[in-house]
Amino acid sequence: MRMQPIEPGNLSARSYVAVREALIAGSFKPGQRLVMQDLADELGTSITPVREACLRLVSEQGLELRSGRFVCVPGLSLSRYLEIRTIRIALEGLAAELGATHATAEDIARLTEAHARFDAAERARDVKAALQHNRDFHFAVYRLSGMEMLVGQIESLWVSMGPILNVFYNEVEHEDYAGADEHLALIAALRAHDGPAARAAIERDIIRGGESLIPYLEKVGQSLTPA
Repeated sequence: MRMQPIEPGNLSARSYVAVREALIAGSFKPGQRLVMQDLADELGTSITPVREACLRLVSEQGLELRSGRFVCVPGLSLSRYLEIRTIRIALEGLAAELGATHATAEDIARLTEAHARFDAAERARDVKAALQHNRDFHFAVYRLSGMEMLVGQIESLWVSMGPILNVFYNEVEHEDYAGADEHLALIAALRAHDGPAARAAIERDIIRGGESLIPYLEKVGQSLTPA
């Protein structure tokens, strides 16, 4: 487990955020079983708010309910990955295209700094930092759309993407991630207020990121499915 104890307050809501963030951060693998009592112990709370949090994530398809005691991270198959990728391309492309009309010089400077942190983490093979900085970069772009509901839908997709990225970084043999080039192309499109170019850069980023993952999933088949 990789979660920190939560602060007092609305324990159900805080438990939800903690487990959700752990999923997005790639702390869990596809098919991994999560015992609710173990989650509660790690978060320093009782099992009731953790159960409520897990059931909420089940309703959002971030987790699967297996019994009254544990949940599972959804299994990873090629068809599931491709479905998530298709939806990401549509929603994240839209957010980037809309964001291009609003990007300011200050926004471009922040994105450039976020990309530099991501690139440095990638070069240092710091998986945890690379995942976090990549996420920071992408959502800084998506928030430029000014559409909170759209950003929320994308965040829900990233709950499913976290375990996939765990596999990508830890189990898949791949060359250095080509998305760094797409980040630079995206920044250039935003600077030029070119919405279609921004959408295209996001689409290429998502597709190229999975180029080495697809052969891996074709090879392992259903081995990443919960027992």
